[in-house]
Amino acid sequence: MSKKIMVTQPALPPLEEFIPYLEKIWDNKWLTNDGPFHRQFEKELAEYLGVKYISVFANGTLALITALQALRITGEVITTPFSFVATTHSLWWNNIKPVFVDIEDNYYNIDPKKIEAAITPQTTAIMPVHVYGNPCNVEEIQRIADTYGLRLIYDAAHAFAVKKDGQSVMNWGDLSILSFHATKVFNTIEGGAIVCQDEKTKQRIDLLKNFGFRNETTVIEPGINAKMNELQAAYGSLQLKHVDNYIAKRLKLAELYNDLLKNTEGITCMKVEEGVSHTYPYYPVRVNTVDYGMNRNDLYFKLQEYDIFGRRYFYPLISDFPTYKGLPSANVSNLPVAAQVSKEILCLPMYPNLEFEDVERICDFIKNKPWKI
Repeated sequence: MSKKIMVTQPALPPLEEFIPYLEKIWDNKWLTNDGPFHRQFEKELAEYLGVKYISVFANGTLALITALQALRITGEVITTPFSFVATTHSLWWNNIKPVFVDIEDNYYNIDPKKIEAAITPQTTAIMPVHVYGNPCNVEEIQRIADTYGLRLIYDAAHAFAVKKDGQSVMNWGDLSILSFHATKVFNTIEGGAIVCQDEKTKQRIDLLKNFGFRNETTVIEPGINAKMNELQAAYGSLQLKHVDNYIAKRLKLAELYNDLLKNTEGITCMKVEEGVSHTYPYYPVRVNTVDYGMNRNDLYFKLQEYDIFGRRYFYPLISDFPTYKGLPSANVSNLPVAAQVSKEILCLPMYPNLEFEDVERICDFIKNKPWKI
């Protein structure tokens, strides 16, 4: 049997480097609740990302839910159907009605041209997603938010360390939410964060993620337990020492994919906007059934027969799931681009430990279709 190539794999620091961190935690006997590693990690992370204020969380979903609470969002929120379900679930958990808007055909982000038509008197915010780490059209979306007095929360789960024109994409909008799930560019096993623009907002976020406690005897509002523990925070501090190497390897793998697949009829590689410093959390391609000679699903399953495991990401659309498909904005006629992209997109294996010869093998199968010989 050939070696199995999985779609993703977590980047792990050397175990021997983590042991001193664990020994320090054991000595401190402080496992959670704003411990020394938690404070250290927030400081180091803010400096690395080039942001003023950041609050780390147990996971990205809790960060999304808390972000909406922090800005007191109600009513309707305009968002994308082309994302991981946590984006829309966070709205549902806050009793907010999601309003889906179609996406762009090039970078797969929410289409600003479609946002204004979806605004109603009940709209209070916009929640775009930097899909695959491609920055949204932040300038135009900000203009719309300012014009209509809407809050702007970015789901930046894919956009760790992504910059546009030299600036962190985290600095756009009112809040940006990160995920540090095991398979992300940067991971704390599980984890997440909220980036905000002022100290007062950070204080509110920190209260909300710790039950609403202001001090030992005062709870000022109904918060949640979303704190990152000391093991995750220590692991995160160690990961920051290695993440540049992880990103550098991803860039090289992406360059190899681009070079090997560039002339493959029916296969379109992801575009990256000029001026964007990408980190390639995923490597998506689109499969044109007519030009390639088979559809995305057939290619997906055929590659598995050769021990190559991609992912149809994002398929189905969030708007197709039973929880949301009854919403008026979930009608496929409202989302033609998203529906088409969802049928054609395939994320190929991408992670720092992926070997260059593995990429060559993947591309060779895609280009030469050995199953047809």
